[in-house]
Amino acid sequence: MAGHATPHFHNTDGHRSIEIGVKEFMCVGAYPPNDHPHVFLDMGDDEERICPYCSTLYRYNAQLKSDETVPEGCRFREEAV
Repeated sequence: MAGHATPHFHNTDGHRSIEIGVKEFMCVGAYPPNDHPHVFLDMGDDEERICPYCSTLYRYNAQLKSDETVPEGCRFREEAV
């Protein structure tokens, strides 16, 4: 299965905030079947953004690659479902 062009992130473990290395991304909430509509978020000039569905606070961290998160393991991978 082909990967996503836009990085997708999840908060299945209920973290208060997640640091990511991109400013444009999709939030899926949690892994299916507990996910919410996959929503595109764009931080623009800001350094953080809250998902309107699950209230996860995403923070931009320029030190991270596009597939890295802090805490680890919040990059959504369909094959893991």
